[in-house]
Amino acid sequence: MKRVFVFTLVLALLLPVATKAQVEPLLAYKVSQQESCQKWVENTLSKMTMKERIGQLFIHTVNPDIDKKNKKMIRKAVRDSKIGGLLFSGGKLQDQALLTNFAQSQAKIPLMITFDGEWGLSMRLKSTPVFPKNVVLGCIQNDQLIYEYGQEVARQCKEMGVTVNFAPVADVNRNPNNPVINVRSFGEEPHEVADKVIAYAQGLESKGVLSVAKHFPGHGDTDVDSHFALPVLAFTRERLDSVELYPFKQYIKAGLGGIMVGHLQVPIIEPNKLFPSSLSRNVVYGLLADELRFQGLIFTDALAMKGVASADRVCLLALQAGNDMVLAPADVETEVQSVLKALQNGEISKEEIDRKCRKVLLYKYILGLTRAPEIRLSGLEERINTANSEALIHKLRTAAITVLGNREQELPFRASADEIALVSVGGRSADSVFIETMKKYAPVKCYHLTYQMNDSLTQAMKHELSLHKRVVVSITAQDLKPYLHFFSALSISQPAVYVFFTPFSVMEQLQIPLSVASAVVLGHSADNDVQNQIGDVLFAKATADGRLSVSIGTLFSPGDGVTITPNTVFRSVPEDFGMSSVTLARIDSIVKEGIEARAFPGCQVLVMKDGKTVYSKNFGKYTYEGDQKVTSNSMYDLASLSKTTGTLLAIMKLYDKCLLNLTDKASKYLAFLRGTDKENITIKELLFHESGLPPSLPFYRLAIDETSYEAPFFVNKKDSKHTIQTEENTYACTSFKYKEGWASTKPSDEFTMQVTDSLFMNKKFHEAAMQMIAQTKLGAKKYNYSCVNFILLKEIAETVSGIPMDEFLNREYYGPMRLYHICYLPLRTHKKDEVVPTVKNDCFRGELIQGFVNDEAAAYLGGISGNAGLFASAKDVAKVYQMLLNGGEIDGKRYLSKSTCKLFTTTTSKSGRRGLGYDKPVPANPQNSPCCISAPAAVYGHTGWTGTCCWVDPVNGLVYVFLSNRTYPDRWNFKLSKMNIRTNIQEVIYQSMK
Repeated sequence: MKRVFVFTLVLALLLPVATKAQVEPLLAYKVSQQESCQKWVENTLSKMTMKERIGQLFIHTVNPDIDKKNKKMIRKAVRDSKIGGLLFSGGKLQDQALLTNFAQSQAKIPLMITFDGEWGLSMRLKSTPVFPKNVVLGCIQNDQLIYEYGQEVARQCKEMGVTVNFAPVADVNRNPNNPVINVRSFGEEPHEVADKVIAYAQGLESKGVLSVAKHFPGHGDTDVDSHFALPVLAFTRERLDSVELYPFKQYIKAGLGGIMVGHLQVPIIEPNKLFPSSLSRNVVYGLLADELRFQGLIFTDALAMKGVASADRVCLLALQAGNDMVLAPADVETEVQSVLKALQNGEISKEEIDRKCRKVLLYKYILGLTRAPEIRLSGLEERINTANSEALIHKLRTAAITVLGNREQELPFRASADEIALVSVGGRSADSVFIETMKKYAPVKCYHLTYQMNDSLTQAMKHELSLHKRVVVSITAQDLKPYLHFFSALSISQPAVYVFFTPFSVMEQLQIPLSVASAVVLGHSADNDVQNQIGDVLFAKATADGRLSVSIGTLFSPGDGVTITPNTVFRSVPEDFGMSSVTLARIDSIVKEGIEARAFPGCQVLVMKDGKTVYSKNFGKYTYEGDQKVTSNSMYDLASLSKTTGTLLAIMKLYDKCLLNLTDKASKYLAFLRGTDKENITIKELLFHESGLPPSLPFYRLAIDETSYEAPFFVNKKDSKHTIQTEENTYACTSFKYKEGWASTKPSDEFTMQVTDSLFMNKKFHEAAMQMIAQTKLGAKKYNYSCVNFILLKEIAETVSGIPMDEFLNREYYGPMRLYHICYLPLRTHKKDEVVPTVKNDCFRGELIQGFVNDEAAAYLGGISGNAGLFASAKDVAKVYQMLLNGGEIDGKRYLSKSTCKLFTTTTSKSGRRGLGYDKPVPANPQNSPCCISAPAAVYGHTGWTGTCCWVDPVNGLVYVFLSNRTYPDRWNFKLSKMNIRTNIQEVIYQSMK
């Protein structure tokens, strides 16, 4: 896609505001035009009265009704209030066009005609092309289509004289109960939302329509509609940066042109409850314009909304806050007069009004509004509803089709003579196109489920279904309550595929049936082209590569989906890869025996062979006493598996980019090691665990006030002051206090490193911990496994890359690989119930540890450490290691060179079993090996303290992942190791190949 960008360069030349030009301007603005632009702006400004200048900052909302009263209102707003723009509410195409021409004829300076077209003209105007909602577009993987969609919306807008579109919605919809954003958002994963926002906005602006991303700083995770009340975003700044603000930051970096500020209360940015975001100088000027360096046009959301309308002199407050244009005040003339009076009283300066007016005029010039455009009324509807537009809608609808689950690779079906049972749920003939398409490939026997069916008819249908090898359930009904009695009692042994020709929300009504379905296909609508496409997809005659944009209950998460193309291999079983299904089934009994012995409450086990999943199951629950079951999206604390799944990947990438060498001294990058006995430690020695550093260091002692308790801190018997057991014969003190100035129960600019929900460490703690490393006496340089080695490697990675390691990994790996269930500090981006707890009562934090890293060193370093801190699901861990097994490439994209992968995964220390960061088996000494006896020497991977492991076998093309929380409720429970559960499972994998 050819990337073209917005107005920043022009603004930098013409506005008296310091700027950092990010990119070149978008709307075909040539350098040779800059002088004429400036001349027009200044000449126009010089001829304007102060009321006219103030009026240019107002956008008035009117109904597109053709009557004398409405025309009089428009004439009054344009002539008397001197408004700069109009926004029409919903109505008819021809009426808006007529009124637009009329309004422009009344204007001394051409009006900005703005439009609320988040999904095109059909959002407000009848008889216009109906595009899918954003939540559907968020499922599309080809952003070029979103760009083309933006271009087509812009073309239609220009036909209507519209030059500003209040779109796209950049809100990340994290709250399923959000009453106002919901399907208007592209989804709930910030990176995906950002990509779609940029593609849509670039499409708009490439065709001469200003995009306006909204609702800054983010309206996605609210359960209040700002039309009626003021939503509160009670989040930390870290959470805002990683979720709500992320799409806006990327939009700004892309050089796009407009942002709308929402009516939201954000206490961390603006503590004064009297100032919602749209009226807050801290938000509009401080955050958006100054910190994020946005130099485009800033609009308020509609000021008649109840989330802000009660404020006195609301438009004046909005302009003082830093907004350039105020949208839809309840009484435009009163508000204009209010600003004029404030100017006279010195509450707002003439320079500020002139700066804003000059900026509005600049945009009008860029948008071609030096003279009023006239809409050609004849043939208008035909010019908007074109064949090309309909073809694009077809592309968008079919590209959003998403195949979910497919746990046993049931899809695609093979064309055969075997009859398929198809149960239609909804109106008769509502899925007739789908049925006819399926009949091209196999016989189909149709059943129609009605809510009037009595028990005997229901039982008869279930018996009929049991006689077929495959069952497809086709759903067009949106209210499934009348049918729940059928689905709740439906128990058939053969594979069932559910196809939804409905919005995604309908699926939530069938969570229990869908949890055991072989596959689920989401079509989003029952349009004929969608029905036909899905019918072809089921038999691999067409492509479906959508990925879910939002969660569906606890069943599916953003990013879920599988690709089916005409090249997709039909259903495979372990036997296709030379493995025995019967033998692999023995894994189930090993795991269940471990759960019964309380070695761990639950786990995930995943095995891949030659790049294909041959075994993937989730067992047990989060805790012994709870009822939350482990799912494929549950995220476990990886503990030391973080070393190779996070930190080592960063080092490999930097090595691959020739930014560091293995023979480099760590002190080259870490100044605090210079002049110490650690000055000559090399990166290779850190990776081999041959640096001489101790296994761990008690960083927590830096923060604990040793005078607050009676020593010792640990004892071998439980007493009144030592109540929490940490090892089989060790109990920790529970009466200690933290040193003043080191810890706080609330976050602030000083206390930035979150350890638990209610414990935040001083940001200086990190420096103190590094000094503890520097001052620790170095031992002999021989093999001694040490977490401190990887803590230093993380520091090196951040020094070389120049950004925090979690950001670097997200940028280089996790984001592009679409891994949505792997991250540090998971509560910034995921709900707590997606994260499996590790310890019931931690001795240092005195509470359940869920969503925060279990390892104390990593916890006190803010949760992002080189030795631990990563949380993930087995499927995302497996994808990382499959990429390594593939030599640095996966899904057609390269992440590391083959040579780098080979170097790091094959090199072994001469003095121990360790590789360059990876652990290795010891075939000659099985008792001391972390792997099973059948694992060849070429295997590499790692284990984790919390009960995790991942092993890669390049000889046999295997990836094996086991994730559990064996530390729950007690970290000293070592039954997982004593029962050899992880190695026994690995042995079964090898036995299945014999």
